[in-house]
Amino acid sequence: MSNSFGRLLRVTTFGESHGPAIGCVIDGCPPGLAISEEEFARDIERRATGRSRHTSQRRETDAIEILSGVHEGLTTGTPIALLIRNTDARSKDYNNIAAQFRPAHADYTYWQKYGHRDPRGGGRSSARETTMRVAAGVIAKKWLAERHGVTVRGHLSQLGEVLPDASLGAFDWDVVETNPFFWPIDAQVPALEAYMDALRKSGDSVGARVTVVADGVPPGWGEPIYGKLDGDLAAAMMSINAVKGVEIGDGFASVAQKGSFHRDEMTRDGFLSNHAGGILGGISSGQQVVCSVAFKPTSSLRLPGRGMNVLGEEVEVVTTGRHDPCVGIRATPICEAMMALVLMDQALRHRAQCGDVGEVSPRIPATAIITTDAKR
Repeated sequence: MSNSFGRLLRVTTFGESHGPAIGCVIDGCPPGLAISEEEFARDIERRATGRSRHTSQRRETDAIEILSGVHEGLTTGTPIALLIRNTDARSKDYNNIAAQFRPAHADYTYWQKYGHRDPRGGGRSSARETTMRVAAGVIAKKWLAERHGVTVRGHLSQLGEVLPDASLGAFDWDVVETNPFFWPIDAQVPALEAYMDALRKSGDSVGARVTVVADGVPPGWGEPIYGKLDGDLAAAMMSINAVKGVEIGDGFASVAQKGSFHRDEMTRDGFLSNHAGGILGGISSGQQVVCSVAFKPTSSLRLPGRGMNVLGEEVEVVTTGRHDPCVGIRATPICEAMMALVLMDQALRHRAQCGDVGEVSPRIPATAIITTDAKR
């Protein structure tokens, strides 16, 4: 079934893209956390379609309903059920491809697995499902911030072949929230607008890369071997629609690095680098936890492509309807949510087994002031 993830904090999502509603159940959230329906609005809006001309123009109200697990504004420790009703589905857009398998989509594999599928908007395989992950992530972000001072934030770090250009300005987290791309360099945004306008007019799509960073994670979260923090993060990110790759820290760039460069040397004042992405042996080191996620190009295109139908006949597939020319553009809050949920689950697991251990000396600061020589 696999519609749930997490161990002590367990999240189950349900619903389809064009069904009456989508929802989730969050089990294991500790009691006493203040939460209201209004607190979900910001992150839900950050993920939503229709925010700019560069995403699908489906416009859902995305109003969260808290059905259980919260009383008088506080979590009770019982399962928290959240619901969002679908209000802007246009199922007729899928009439022509209901019996076809779109290339690079989940149509064929769902058909092979279940022998029956919901073709409206991709059904369960639609990115619409990720709305509920973002909703659950709101709770995890708040709990992490209040209990441990942990913050989780992300940004788009590559759009197609376009990378952040430091010659045009410095990386700025404040800029990330001021443009529809979650891009960290303000001077590049007009070029991204033009890039996406041309792509949309061509009818094609492109991939993207999202980087998520968690600050304030204490050392010790994660488990050896089969419960590694980086293993859980990789599985969580790979479960997001259209994700084809996950890197922790330097990731695949580590292949070309020398060990003398890659090792994160330690001093009394702090670590001199963070190529490992804040995780050693599957356990957090106290540094920034850094995870990057690669999204493939959108597979639903209005450009004709070769496909098959349910009768085994070759057909020309043209996808109509409202689709993202780049799904990665609005994936930043989804990736943030998944990291927050994994961190909260790991924090609860650490508390359950090692809550009596306390702080262990020596405690190495996350970063040190690095000299030019130390950077090599």
